[in-house]
Amino acid sequence: MAGVGIEAISKSYGGIPVLRGVSLDVRDGEFLTLLGPSGCGKSTLLRIIAGLEIQDGGEIAIGGRPVDGARPKRRDVAMVFQSYALYPHMTVAANMALPLRMRRLSRWQRLPLIGPLLPGARAATARIEEEVRRTAAALEIGHVLERRPGQLSGGQRQRVAVGRAMVRQPAVFLMDEPLSNLDAKLRVTMRAEIKELHRRLGTTFIYVTHDQAEAMTLSDRVAVMLGGELLQVAAPQEIYADPADRRVAEFIGSPRINLIPAKVRDAGAVEIAGERIAVATGLPAGSQVTLGIRPEALFPAMPDERGFHGHVRLVEHLGSDLYVHLDAAGMAEPLIARLRAERAPDLAIGMPLRLTARTGHILLFDADGRRLRSNASAGSSDIPALGPELFAEPVP
Repeated sequence: MAGVGIEAISKSYGGIPVLRGVSLDVRDGEFLTLLGPSGCGKSTLLRIIAGLEIQDGGEIAIGGRPVDGARPKRRDVAMVFQSYALYPHMTVAANMALPLRMRRLSRWQRLPLIGPLLPGARAATARIEEEVRRTAAALEIGHVLERRPGQLSGGQRQRVAVGRAMVRQPAVFLMDEPLSNLDAKLRVTMRAEIKELHRRLGTTFIYVTHDQAEAMTLSDRVAVMLGGELLQVAAPQEIYADPADRRVAEFIGSPRINLIPAKVRDAGAVEIAGERIAVATGLPAGSQVTLGIRPEALFPAMPDERGFHGHVRLVEHLGSDLYVHLDAAGMAEPLIARLRAERAPDLAIGMPLRLTARTGHILLFDADGRRLRSNASAGSSDIPALGPELFAEPVP
C-alpha cells in the first residue's frame, strides 16, 4: 500500500490550461474520488499519476518516492479504464494473466512454441495461472475464464478489467469512470462490489467520475474539481452539508440546491423579495449575497407562518417523495422542495403554496461565491432557522 502526493501539478494543451496547480495528498489505503464535470481535468490528473501523461509542472510521489519521469510500469499502479481495454481475441484468463506474463516471463519464455520449454517457464506459468484463478474466484468470474470479452455482459467485462489490475497487486488502483458504460441497475451493483473490494484489499484507490452518486457512496473523501482547479476535499457528507464554495454546492445534490439572491439589509438581516429575514452575514448593508437551501430542507408552512409563497409549477412523483417546483413571488428561478408524499398528497399544478425551511439549513455565499461562515455554518447549533421567527415584517 502507498499514499500518493500530488504537488502543484499543472498541464496545458495548445496553450489552454487544463490543470492549474493542483495539490492533493491521498492517504495510504484511502478511497479518494476525483469528482467534476467533463473537461474539468480529473482524467488528465489520473493519467499523470499513472505516467501516461507528463505534467508541465509540479511533482508526483507514490509511497513517498518521487516518480516524475518514471515509466508507467515502474510506478506500481494499476489502471482500470472506462472502455475496459480488454483484448478481444484473448480469453478472460489470458487477459488477466497478461500483466503477470509481461512482468515475470522473459521475451523468449513468452514465445508460443519454444517458450514453455525454456527453464523456469512452466513453473512461472503455473503460478500465474493459479493467481488468475484465485482472483477470478474472488470476483465470481471463475466460470468465464475460457470465454472472450465479446461473449461477456458489461458487468462481467468490468470484473475482468478489475481482475487484470488486481493480479498485479499494485500499491495504488486508478479507476477512470469504470462504470459509465453500464446500465443504471448494474452500476448500483458494481458500486457495492468496488466498495467491498476496497475494504477487502485495503489498497489506495483513486477513482474518477462525474457521477456524484458514485462519489458519495464509494469514497472516504471526495475532491471536487472544476476548470482545472481543486475546489474542496472532504468527506462526502461534509461536501454536501458544508460546501466551501457556491460551485461545490451547485454541483453536489440532486435535485439542485436552491440559490436565492439577497441583499444585506443591516447587521442582522437580509432582504429577499420584500421580506426581511434575520440572517447575520457580517457584511455591510447593500452587499449582495446568496442563500442556499437544499430541497429536503423546505416543507409546507403552517397557516400562521410566513415563508416563500407562490404557485406550484410542477410536481414530480417519485414514489415516497415528491419534487415540487414553486414559482415563488419575486424570484426568477423556481424553488424546488423535496417533500414526503404523505405530507403533501393533494398538490397539483397551479395550487397556491407557502414553503418554510428547517433549522440549520441556510448556506450563505458572498458575491464571488465564497462561503460566508462568520455567523452561519452547517451543522452548528447557532445557525438561525428559516421559519416564522426569521420572516419578520415586510420591508417598508
